[in-house]
Amino acid sequence: MPEDGTRRSTFGPVVLLGLASSALAAVAGTKAWVAMSAGQATASGGAMASTLEVSAPGEMPLAAALSLVVLACWGVVLVTRARVRRGVAVLGAVSALGLLVTTVSAWFTLPDSFRDALRSTVGDVEVDSTFTWWYAAALVAAVASVFTTAAAVRFTPAWPEMGARYDAPTGEGTAPTEPEGNIDLWKALDEGRDPTEGERPLD
Repeated sequence: MPEDGTRRSTFGPVVLLGLASSALAAVAGTKAWVAMSAGQATASGGAMASTLEVSAPGEMPLAAALSLVVLACWGVVLVTRARVRRGVAVLGAVSALGLLVTTVSAWFTLPDSFRDALRSTVGDVEVDSTFTWWYAAALVAAVASVFTTAAAVRFTPAWPEMGARYDAPTGEGTAPTEPEGNIDLWKALDEGRDPTEGERPLD
């Protein structure tokens, strides 16, 4: 059906964008999201300024953790089928939504949190805070992760699946007979058969 063909064609772009966005979120989650500058009066009446970069995982560890969960879900989606694949896609979508909520909440909570921590250490100083471009990258990656995982939940039934030949052996079927003794081994080799796999001819 044309509709199934259209959904099937979304596999490559959605998976690639999903992997890229979750990987970017994982990297951005380990970088500084806030840069803070504090000014303090000196004895000579001048101003002493310093710049302090604050790393997001110190206060928002959930962002880094959730991005890794989303990235892992994409890996599982690539190698599973049917209901398991869709279930993992749902887990990835929930994790991506949590990542977005955590990243957005950092806009309101992270500067104040570190501003209070800085003031409690060095005293009452003027503190200016700005978000770094790593925060912007994390926010964009979180939004992209939500859209791609939601698309995965919707389109996975029509996406191509890994063939059954890549599955781990189940042990079903008749085990190949083992030749008994060296004579049978040499006889099997002379006849062009693999003695370890029964009657199958050698390539």
